[in-house]
Amino acid sequence: MKPKYILALDQGTTSSRAVLFNSRCEIVSMSQRPFNQQFPQPGWVEHNPLEIWSTQSFVMENVVNKADIEWSDIEALGITNQRETTVVWDRQTSEPVYNAIVWQDRRTADYCDVLRERGLTERIREKTGLILDAYFSATKIRWILDNVPGARARAERGELCFGTVDSWLAWRLSGGRLHITDVSNASRTMLFDIHTLDWDDELLDLFDIPRSMLPEVVPTSAVYGTTDCPQVPVPIPIASLAGDQQAALFGQQCIAPFSAKTTYGTGCFIMLNTGDRPHASANNLLATVAWQLGGKTTYALEGSVFVGGSVIQWLRDGLKLFSSSADSEPLAASVEDTGGVYLVPALTGLGAPYWDPYARGTIVGITRGTTSAHITRAALEAIAFEVDDVVRAMAADTGHTSTEMRVDGGAVANSLLMQFQADLTGVRIIRPSVMESTALGAAMFAGLAVGFWHSTDEICALLKPDRTFSPEAAPALMEQRRKRWHEAVRRSRHWIEE
Repeated sequence: MKPKYILALDQGTTSSRAVLFNSRCEIVSMSQRPFNQQFPQPGWVEHNPLEIWSTQSFVMENVVNKADIEWSDIEALGITNQRETTVVWDRQTSEPVYNAIVWQDRRTADYCDVLRERGLTERIREKTGLILDAYFSATKIRWILDNVPGARARAERGELCFGTVDSWLAWRLSGGRLHITDVSNASRTMLFDIHTLDWDDELLDLFDIPRSMLPEVVPTSAVYGTTDCPQVPVPIPIASLAGDQQAALFGQQCIAPFSAKTTYGTGCFIMLNTGDRPHASANNLLATVAWQLGGKTTYALEGSVFVGGSVIQWLRDGLKLFSSSADSEPLAASVEDTGGVYLVPALTGLGAPYWDPYARGTIVGITRGTTSAHITRAALEAIAFEVDDVVRAMAADTGHTSTEMRVDGGAVANSLLMQFQADLTGVRIIRPSVMESTALGAAMFAGLAVGFWHSTDEICALLKPDRTFSPEAAPALMEQRRKRWHEAVRRSRHWIEE
């Protein structure tokens, strides 16, 4: 029989990629294309939705051509995406009314302060599982409606659609037939009740958002329809939608309760499977929907670190300490330690467990002996410290201490970082053989929906780890380092308020 494949579209914060998987969960072909990051004002981050679509459609076509297969050889496609990023477009023309406002964008932080002063924090958290923050989609939608001329009137007439990036891609792929989002993405909007699994009228009223704008909420794994666009010459089932971190959790086979993963991307995203019910956090973590599969809903606890791998990009592009991100590891390894330097990468504020939009990046402990190697090592270690803060908050919330953590994302290729992470957290760090965990999760969801694979057990049997990092450092030394890190964090906080 002719081989068949699953196509995963992985639309990220800095690039669009497409990955083609065979029935053994092996990558057959992959294509990636970056797109422009726009910073119109300090704290604002935008993307052009049409560029998101053009780069995603380019890599989609390119991956098929590179594999030298027919479009008809693809059994289904799945979509995974940067979450919270907000797109509003015209229902008739499919033209965006404004740029996509990216999850990193802080323009609505002041409005969140107003809501906080009104005492709405706990009510929002009870329904959505989320912290009241500019990170999520609700305040971004409101900003577009209030600031784009005519947008609110058009929305109230039912002329505009809102969607996170999964919705935008499904709309374009289906020729405007599908206006949908899955439960994992819906749970990141701050408009979705994670208990009733529906859009919440009280929240829609609070943010003054017409319900007609919202997409239909669908399961994470299901056949929603087929492609109907010039870029795809044959109809292919669109069979999964999943937020990128939830897709990575599934792709890392964290299917059992209390299994956890960390994705080291632009930010760091630590997610713990909490089973069939949301787990309220007392430590500023997020309760969120992980996925809906086979009629069952799985929940997760998540800590989001805003600046992870992007601190290395900043050292490369901003400070010009090296020409390639891969050079950070040998440079950092050229010194035994940081020489007492601590770098807090609060370049866009601090996420979990601090949630301080007014924190700013800080480097402390600099002496005449400090070199670019010390600063680079401090930046790498900062990523691990940020993850450790969240892991400890999860243990405090759940009373469960994990013995291992699965990892994925670009930075996991850095073995120095992975070993320090194991030393700091005191758990085994498992690096997978298939590094594209996010795309793999989207493919797994789509493949299960069309019977390409028949069970998660079948898929998990195909996947083996690449390397395990076990703790080696003395715990007392790591605790001393942790205390100094927390002192550095304290100095970075509330900086711009002062």
